[in-house]
Amino acid sequence: MHPPSVMQSTLPPGIQLTDTLEQMQQGTLMRKVKSKSWKKQRFFKLQDDCMTIWYQSKRTGKIESACEYQLLYIVHRAISRAQCEQKCESMGILGAMLAKVSISDVETVREGHQSEVLQSLAEEFPPERCFTIVFYGRRGNLDLIAGSAEEAQCWIQGLHQLIEPRSFPLTPALVSRTWIRDWFQKADKNKDGRMNFKEVQRLLKMMNVDMNEDHALRLFQAADKSESGTLEGEEFVLFYKALTQREEVLSLFQDFSEDGKKLTLLELVDFLRQEQLEDEGTEELAMELIDKYEPSETARARHALSADGFLMYLCSPEGSIFNPRHRGLWQDMSQPLCHYFISSSHNTYLIEDQIRGQSSIEGYIRALKRGCRCLEVDCWDGPNGEPMVYHGHTFTSKIPFREVVSTLGKYAFKTSDYPVILSLENHCSMEQQEVLAQQLKTILGEQLLTTTTDGRVPTQLPSPEPDSRAEPSYLIPSWVLKGVGGAGPGGAGVWGTELKHKILLKGKKIGRLEDTLDGPGDEAPDVSDDDNGAEAEEERRRVKKDKESLAQALSDCVIYCKSVSFRGFQEARSHSRPSEISSLSEAKARKLIRDAGNEFVRHNTWQLTRIYPSGMRTDSSNYSPQEMWNVGCQIVALNFQTAGMEMDLCDGLFSQNGRCGYVLKPPFMRDEETLFNPSDPGSREGPGPITLTIQVISGQQLPKVANSKDGAVIDPLVRVEIHGVPVDQAHQETKYIENNGFNPRWDETLQFQLHVPELALVRFVVEDYDKTSRNDFVGQFTLAFANIKPGYRHIHLLSKDGTSIPPSSLFVHIRITEPPGPEQD
Repeated sequence: MHPPSVMQSTLPPGIQLTDTLEQMQQGTLMRKVKSKSWKKQRFFKLQDDCMTIWYQSKRTGKIESACEYQLLYIVHRAISRAQCEQKCESMGILGAMLAKVSISDVETVREGHQSEVLQSLAEEFPPERCFTIVFYGRRGNLDLIAGSAEEAQCWIQGLHQLIEPRSFPLTPALVSRTWIRDWFQKADKNKDGRMNFKEVQRLLKMMNVDMNEDHALRLFQAADKSESGTLEGEEFVLFYKALTQREEVLSLFQDFSEDGKKLTLLELVDFLRQEQLEDEGTEELAMELIDKYEPSETARARHALSADGFLMYLCSPEGSIFNPRHRGLWQDMSQPLCHYFISSSHNTYLIEDQIRGQSSIEGYIRALKRGCRCLEVDCWDGPNGEPMVYHGHTFTSKIPFREVVSTLGKYAFKTSDYPVILSLENHCSMEQQEVLAQQLKTILGEQLLTTTTDGRVPTQLPSPEPDSRAEPSYLIPSWVLKGVGGAGPGGAGVWGTELKHKILLKGKKIGRLEDTLDGPGDEAPDVSDDDNGAEAEEERRRVKKDKESLAQALSDCVIYCKSVSFRGFQEARSHSRPSEISSLSEAKARKLIRDAGNEFVRHNTWQLTRIYPSGMRTDSSNYSPQEMWNVGCQIVALNFQTAGMEMDLCDGLFSQNGRCGYVLKPPFMRDEETLFNPSDPGSREGPGPITLTIQVISGQQLPKVANSKDGAVIDPLVRVEIHGVPVDQAHQETKYIENNGFNPRWDETLQFQLHVPELALVRFVVEDYDKTSRNDFVGQFTLAFANIKPGYRHIHLLSKDGTSIPPSSLFVHIRITEPPGPEQD
């Protein structure tokens, strides 16, 4: 018997069954490729739900017999998957199992030789037969070679057809429908389109619910309208709705509804003003929310919101803790580059550890897609005059520099229009340095910035985006104007410049920038009015040494990011240029923060500073970027390949402002005369501490812990962490709820004092409590305090990899209390 259409044959939202998808459902034999020598034939088949692809993952043991059973399952559905697995296991060939690809995990599909593996096979297989399936997060890609160009196109077009509808926002109703269908398919073990009570009990365990058997039976019988002893079609929908009843939301709804059945337009306006603190255009917003989220046409016509519509609003982007206005580009982008925090990656080419890990262009693609704007490349001499990229003096694999530059040119501006800084660690001979310069110029072309934006010596760094209203001398330190000479109103300013779609090279440079603009010369110009002969001689020696080890052509590619050694803040103020940049290890940076916090902040108002991880972090672990951001360091380089709290903070900070990779620093970190020191919050001008009060109300459909035992149900707790200046660092957590990851209720209030809220990040973490060992990670969400919306809000949780895990969420109430003003004292 076929399953009911409401559950099984309903396609995902926006998907229509086409000839292409039907062909994919019949299955195709293709080569799965892992290396030049590892090419195995596998049978791939799109399942009837159009949401999953099954394929045989390994071929070992008594393969022919195993394949017979697998073909019976995959192609003919003559036996169940459980029967197939049991048969294979009984034959001692557990390796001949089936692997699953979920369409929801697929980010994109690349045609042709667009991976290192497929490029290595370019002479053996034509590009029209090759394609790569790219997944979200840090999961490795799947490289495939079809038997013909037609078969490859079938899968490429079909996969695009399945993933493109996701670019349209799904309403909570569609998400719910998809979720219901998912659970029905997981619980319906014998695939007969019905669920008996035993299957329901198994479903509850799968959904993270440890429910009393009598209560579960009551819900089951109430939904079984046909009294058949099974649930099918709409009966399962009734069961699911009873299971997911949100009492806390219904209670809130009834607090503002006079009749308890609907919110009138005025009642909704009251809720938005009183609880959500929406104070601008509230009536227009209320109308918009009703039109967008009310499922009943009758209620919409009467400008009313039902309980279902109210819940949909609270689960929507407008009901999220993250201010939707800050999702897009909302900050001033016309400030000098040094006034922004810049999303930055360390050893970008590595996708594993620092000793034996794989080097891959995927590291660059993934970082750029996440909005990263500063990438690192380590270059060494390679065979046949071709420079190679790898971690020197280790066993990491190698990739040609040419491929890195080609990848950069292709992906640099797909996520953000703003400039990319390529941090070049140059270990090449003079001959191969010439090759580096030639490849940068020929492959990147006009993308590579090879002169200042206005052709003159800069007195400050240029902006990501020009602002014709900016004054030429805006925030240019007077001592810099004096040191360079000739700048001021009408002088060499940076207003009206354009850095969009430009790649800036960071590296060593012969002499100074003015030498490049005026033509190379042996003479080092005076550094400042009070230069003595010894300093001038030292500068000449440095230039001579650089000329012996650095190719002029490569030097000329470095404009705004000349790498210089850090010799102290006073030395930098006396002799350095805004277009120069120092790189500091995390340990060196921490010492400077301890010893000279305010000087560090001031230094970062006019010059870029890059921080990199300790060389002892061979496992590619990360340091906390927060302490570096606290003193205004712009380029805080992290190992993007390593998930954890540190990357959560990075993703949290840069998830705002259109994910463009640039976040404007607070005003007191852009003022050259600032008194701010992160260790002394009183040095920040402004009112006293802000109070952040968070009521953690409930959780919804929390995921199970990875690799947990069948039937295991989590004991969730919520920890809220504040990351900011030292005095603001704090964390508090709720009690744990025993055996309920489906709809836990905490109703606990946590409170924090924020002395420097402009620098604070708030991280919500859900863990599975374990009294005998370390708690297990369940989900998290991190955002800057500046992006928090007050009121009743949902927090949509992310996985350890930073990918969304709908519909897992927390329901909270946020209150932000500012200190009384002087007139209120």
